[in-house]
Amino acid sequence: MARRSSGRGNGPQGLPGISTTGRRAGLFCLVLIILLAAQATRIQVFQAKGYDHNPANQRLTIQRYSQPRGNILVGDTPITGSTATGGRYNYKRTYTAGQQYAAVTGYSSQIYGNTQLEGTEDGILSGTDSRLDGWVVWNEIARKQNPGGDVYTTINAAAQQAAMQGLGNQKGAVAAIEPSTGRILALASTPSYDPSTFAGASNADQSAWTKLQADSDQPMLNRALRQTYPPGSTFKVVTAAAALANGVVTDINAPTSTPYPYVLPGTTTTLVNDSSACDQPNIDLDTAMTLSCNSVMGNLGVQTGLDKMTSMAENFGFNDPKLDIPVRAARSNFDTQMNQSQVALSSIGQFDTAATPLVMAMVAAGVANNGTVMYPQLVDKLAKSDGSTVQLMKPRTYKQAMSPAVAGQVQQLMTDVVQNGTGRNARIAGATVGGKTGTAQHGVDNSGTPYAWFISWAKPAGSSDVPPVAVAVVIADSNATDVTGGQLAAPIAKSVMQAVLGGKG
Repeated sequence: MARRSSGRGNGPQGLPGISTTGRRAGLFCLVLIILLAAQATRIQVFQAKGYDHNPANQRLTIQRYSQPRGNILVGDTPITGSTATGGRYNYKRTYTAGQQYAAVTGYSSQIYGNTQLEGTEDGILSGTDSRLDGWVVWNEIARKQNPGGDVYTTINAAAQQAAMQGLGNQKGAVAAIEPSTGRILALASTPSYDPSTFAGASNADQSAWTKLQADSDQPMLNRALRQTYPPGSTFKVVTAAAALANGVVTDINAPTSTPYPYVLPGTTTTLVNDSSACDQPNIDLDTAMTLSCNSVMGNLGVQTGLDKMTSMAENFGFNDPKLDIPVRAARSNFDTQMNQSQVALSSIGQFDTAATPLVMAMVAAGVANNGTVMYPQLVDKLAKSDGSTVQLMKPRTYKQAMSPAVAGQVQQLMTDVVQNGTGRNARIAGATVGGKTGTAQHGVDNSGTPYAWFISWAKPAGSSDVPPVAVAVVIADSNATDVTGGQLAAPIAKSVMQAVLGGKG
């Protein structure tokens, strides 16, 4: 007698049958596999960067310090290095002349991060920049770390040394620029610090950091880039350029119709001159610049007008919140809303006018470059560890501040300041030097030590070429009894210019 099938045995092809429960279990497992795959994809692809940079994840940090960091160079000479630590982080940053170049390099610390070029060019220096990759796909799969690349600066070693030696123990800064290209030749700030003292992660590194943070002299403040000061009479170069460019003055030797005494518009306050030789009416622009007459320059600022004064100031870098070299500089200020008396004060570098040494170097450089202001740059090129170029920086025009004809007139004014006026201490034998002194009051009721300024440019005598160097110097605090730009700042500018003219570096 034949046996009847139960319906749960072999299927039509003789295969074992699958129950409803089995199908559900299989489907459930499939869903789990899909969910696990989706979760893995989400974590490893879409959230990988977040986990990589999570502060609790030390893998990338350990990897970062598992190899030497690329170098920052002046000329062809490295001013940085790396040394083995024997600790969890294999290598830490070293500096060959830390204090001399701190305003250029910034610092790279295993605890406190990176600043200045160490920060802006960290991708190149650490080897994480994708431009260093050989075969991108393989590097992504293998998570291979490239050797750190190198950053070549525009700094002139002789100019930098002259700047630091000139500043000495004074609190101040120097910025020097090559006018035709915008290349920064010197960037100095004092007092300075040695970044190597806190580059590691030891207790000693932490103590060094704490001590620097507590120092009232603020040695870690980059005064050349990140600190603004009232520029005082050095701003009169901007005022003279604006007056000439807008036809308020056409002849630098003609009377300016400035009354004496000059009363600030809308007030009963007289704008006082520092030199009694300025205390007369109708002084010409050349004499006013040579003697640094406040009354004439304040009056010319008012006659030029707020809008045109603002435009000229902005041609030189004022009011630019994103002046990157590639390090971000602090915003230099020229107010855009003022009454006439405030315009007069701003036109002689007072009221709310404030500038970094970098921007005042741009003022001198723009005049020297026949009215063309170039974008300042601190990096010459980026390179791989084998020396091959990743990126070569090219000069860029920032603004056309004035015509070459107007620039020529301002050059003559600045030359006369050095030859016959307050800038005599910047004279260089065998060179043509143009400059402008400035002594800016500050503090409550001007009770603070004045800021001593000097901006200048220099070229070999008889040369028709663009001067190879323009400099801005500010002394923010000094023990000297005669605190003036001509006495304190001009000799420092002279030494920096001589270093560049001498072809050393």
